[in-house]
Amino acid sequence: MNRLLAAVLTTLCAAALAVGAALGIVALLGVTPEQPNTPLISYEQAQQGR
Repeated sequence: MNRLLAAVLTTLCAAALAVGAALGIVALLGVTPEQPNTPLISYEQAQQGR
């Protein structure tokens, strides 16, 4: 019975740790500001009216 109890407690602790880590990662991603979507290189468009 002690081994079963230890296995159940270990599983519950591991699941709680995984959920906590996932929520922490999501929270950290939500805090970081979004980067502007500006291209580093821009090419001029060729004139189409030949």
